[in-house]
Amino acid sequence: MIAENRRVRAHIDVPLILMVFILALFGVLSVTVATYTTSSTADSLLSHIVESNYAMRQVFFLMIAPIIITFLVSIPFAIFKRRAALIYYAATILVTVVWVVNRAEGVKQWLDIIWGFTIQPTEFAKLALILMLAKVLSQSEHPMSTMKDFFYIMALVLVPGAVIVLSGEMGSFLVIAFFFAVMLYFSGVSIRTLLLMAGVAGLGLLAIYGYAVASGSDNYRLTRILAFIDPESYATSGAYQQTQSKIAIGSGGLTGIGMFVPGAISQLNYVPADWTDFVYATIGEAFGFVGCAGVLVIYFLILMRMLYLARYTRDKFGMLIIIGVMAMLLFHVFENVAMTIGLMPITGIPLPFISYGGSNMVTNMGGVGLVLNVTRNRSLAGVVATPQRQANLRRFERRY
Repeated sequence: MIAENRRVRAHIDVPLILMVFILALFGVLSVTVATYTTSSTADSLLSHIVESNYAMRQVFFLMIAPIIITFLVSIPFAIFKRRAALIYYAATILVTVVWVVNRAEGVKQWLDIIWGFTIQPTEFAKLALILMLAKVLSQSEHPMSTMKDFFYIMALVLVPGAVIVLSGEMGSFLVIAFFFAVMLYFSGVSIRTLLLMAGVAGLGLLAIYGYAVASGSDNYRLTRILAFIDPESYATSGAYQQTQSKIAIGSGGLTGIGMFVPGAISQLNYVPADWTDFVYATIGEAFGFVGCAGVLVIYFLILMRMLYLARYTRDKFGMLIIIGVMAMLLFHVFENVAMTIGLMPITGIPLPFISYGGSNMVTNMGGVGLVLNVTRNRSLAGVVATPQRQANLRRFERRY
């Protein structure tokens, strides 16, 4: 009983914070290495960071991360539940407005602000949707048990999801679809319903793919899929980035070639976007298998820590928030690493806490802030987790 009370006590989870910021600091280093040029006159690591425009911006994003986390942790937990709908509708409206405004310019995903900085509203919509789904799914022990609930919950996902897809953010929609499915699983939705939804989704994807192939579409998303299936036929086009990424990772060997090496693949820019979506290629070249494995180990520990925190969170709303954030990070890590080594098609999904990008950094740190808010405000009072939900958590823990 004493051990159980210790696990469910209210606290700020220091191990989670430390692991997240270790990755974020390593991200600054990785971005610095990826943007290194032979014209550099730097003679120290700090000088290299200062000389890199992207690295300095990443430092700025890292500096505001504690502010974001502190702000979210300080908000009373009950407010998130009461205002989840307001946050959701505000995020959906923002995504829609940005899409409509940017359509004429052909750039639909970002909104320019000041000093060359942009924001990506679809990133913020992920957290808003996690909060809204956590609220709705926590209101019943068996969500989606009626047709009314089923269509309402599906609409919550598909309305902003449709705008996100039309904005060209298929990667973000896949992230949403994944954490939506995981949250449904842990909320108590029947396996039969989940399998039926998965079957319909699979048939829909096959239909879209078949239509695109039959119509001879030259859409870049189709090209990426075809390049993944037959990389040799697209070696100089759709498969070029992925091929170069695999070469860079392979060249790193066991311990890597080191940082700031003239003539390195990352330095010669053979891997496009190796400081953003393909930063894992830079890590593989500079730090080798040891560096890549170390990064994956920390990610694994972060995900398992969140699963542990969710398992001993008795309030269903709080538990689903943690599960949603964990699933969001899990898909990001899996898809990003898999696409850089050729196991998945290319999508515009960054590596959490490491890839360059302010919106993604803010979103991921915001997710961590929500998790910490849950653990800080949980207590022995609350909705006791059912045996089925606890069994689902244990099964997921053993599987992953």
